[in-house]
Amino acid sequence: MINNPLTTMAPDKNYPNLLILLLAFLFTAPAIAQEGARSLPHHMTPEEVLRRDEIGRDFYPTMPPSAPVRQVAEFEHMQSVLVRYPFGIPMELIVEMSQDCGVLTVVMNQSQQNAVTGQYQSAGVNMDNVEFMHAPTDSYWTRDYGPWFVVNSSYDAGVCNFPYNRPRPNDDDIPIEVADYLNVQLYGMELIHTGGNYMCDGMGVAASTDLVIEENPDMTVAQIESKVQNYLGVHTYHMLPDPLGEYIEHIDCWGKFLDVDKVLIGRVPESDPRYDDFEYVADYFAQQTSSYGTPYQVFRVFTPGNYPYTPYTNSLILNKKVFVPLTGSTHDNQALQAYENAMPGYTITGVMYDEWENTDALHCRTKGIADIGMLYVRHIPLHGEVHQEDAFEVTAEIVPYSGQGLYGDSLFISYRVDGSSFTQAPLFHESGHTYSGAIPEQPVGSEVGYYLHAADSSGRSMDHPYIGAPDPHVFEVIYRIPDVTVWPDTLLYTEIGQMLEGQQAIVKNESDSGVYIHYINDQGWEPFFWWIEPWNLTFPHLLEPGDSLVLNVMVGVPLDHTAGFLQDTLFVETGVDTHSVLLRVDSTLISGTAGPAMDGLAGNLAIAPNPVRSWSDVSFTLYERTSVRFDVFSAGGKHMHSYDAGTMERGSHALSWKTVAGTAGLNSGVYFVRLMAGHDIVTAKVVVY
Repeated sequence: MINNPLTTMAPDKNYPNLLILLLAFLFTAPAIAQEGARSLPHHMTPEEVLRRDEIGRDFYPTMPPSAPVRQVAEFEHMQSVLVRYPFGIPMELIVEMSQDCGVLTVVMNQSQQNAVTGQYQSAGVNMDNVEFMHAPTDSYWTRDYGPWFVVNSSYDAGVCNFPYNRPRPNDDDIPIEVADYLNVQLYGMELIHTGGNYMCDGMGVAASTDLVIEENPDMTVAQIESKVQNYLGVHTYHMLPDPLGEYIEHIDCWGKFLDVDKVLIGRVPESDPRYDDFEYVADYFAQQTSSYGTPYQVFRVFTPGNYPYTPYTNSLILNKKVFVPLTGSTHDNQALQAYENAMPGYTITGVMYDEWENTDALHCRTKGIADIGMLYVRHIPLHGEVHQEDAFEVTAEIVPYSGQGLYGDSLFISYRVDGSSFTQAPLFHESGHTYSGAIPEQPVGSEVGYYLHAADSSGRSMDHPYIGAPDPHVFEVIYRIPDVTVWPDTLLYTEIGQMLEGQQAIVKNESDSGVYIHYINDQGWEPFFWWIEPWNLTFPHLLEPGDSLVLNVMVGVPLDHTAGFLQDTLFVETGVDTHSVLLRVDSTLISGTAGPAMDGLAGNLAIAPNPVRSWSDVSFTLYERTSVRFDVFSAGGKHMHSYDAGTMERGSHALSWKTVAGTAGLNSGVYFVRLMAGHDIVTAKVVVY
């Protein structure tokens, strides 16, 4: 829902004295900031520009967290929000944030804490959710200098510090102070940066403007990428040109990750000279792949106004609420609706405050403190079109950073079909932190929405996606791909019996619908003869669900074979895939060249003349006295005729073609003559015309 905007207005400015105040501020800013009386501006002052070389001078680097490292995203669960006194945000916003989230307020000393406590109590801030941290600061831009939260391989949360890109030593030390306050590990990443120019998705993808390259001139892009990989677990780092072209070049001035697969990009009128630059970054993200394996959903918010432009992208996501800066523009309601469209289920609240700058507003002045004991759920969702299955398997990694146990009865998938009520299916422990469950089979055409739920004994519970039921993962069920298996993938012939009797290849339809076999190559000529039974298949050949087609594959060695392994391939074409079976023949064991291993044939089978018209001699030589049998097969493997010659003596022999092939004769075509002499076999090809 969209709440009524908070409407706090700052006191009127004394514009006639503005120049005098500004000059006084420029000369006294460092001292005043040290006292916490006011804030340095977002950009560097002229005095700070002269001190740019001090940036990172006293920074203390450390070894990175133990890998794999994960950086927490802004849209994940936060235990509190970091603000600094004197404030750069309205008190009404602090009141609202304190209702269901902690507020960690940075003050200089106990005196300031007492003063702020009185203000909080008078305004109605929930003091049960308020904590104070004593530390000097230079400004209220807590987003820019605040801590980045990472989780190491042992699932221990820590703070990653970096050299702040301003020569403001007090601000630069705030991540160290926060790590000490939370009693978590501190890591020092020696990369000059700023939080306003950084966003991540919690799964290894991050984005900045190319300011990060400019501000680290001694590092190559590859070295920057290596640094964020080691310290933040970022494997994909988008470093983009700033469409604003000037100003502070922070990405939160025009873009924002709303979820793992959602990004919000500002939009300016076509008449704006920066229009093409804004369209470029929007198109860029639309062409990238999110950590879910899907293209980004790119949402736009209209951001016209004075230079640079209206700060609608400079919002704060705080658990299930989104706070959007408003300026009184006629486009405010349209901006709130853009968030409503992009983030269903979240409470969208507009925050009016006349101290917002054109692009630097609410986001820049607040910084979420990650829930260091969060219940983390990692899941790659089913999405888009999913082929029908008996059950849709869902797998997730569920890790309680608190170290507390999970409640087994609170681990489940909530799913609905075509917008109906949600139904639960359990998640079961597989191993380690991996859990899996299944959404039952659904009819083709169904739209399935689902989310995961988990709870642990620390009192935490978590959904995936974070908002749960209002905006679940969604997929559409489409027809299953015909699932044909051909087994085995290789037929090996090493014995006479295998060659004579054949070996079986089984084609099975594993799907729930009929599958057509469009083609099977049913014979082979080179490097050896082979054929299949049944030989009279017609195509397309229908296999009903669950049915199998058994192919019996027989082989024969040619006259001019080469001793050793010969191979050919049988193909089965379904119209969706081509499956293959490798045929391998050990001709050394089977053929007549084996010498001492042969006990019947001393020579090869010869038919002359060949092709055959009416007569030919079928000649062969026997090594010893043995039984002799001839079989004639068509090219398709059909048995045409048998002739049993009985026992014949050792030596050379010749029979007429008509005797071997039968007196009825054969039609024109290709045939195979198989001679069996004792345990030996030789095959010859014959052409009849």
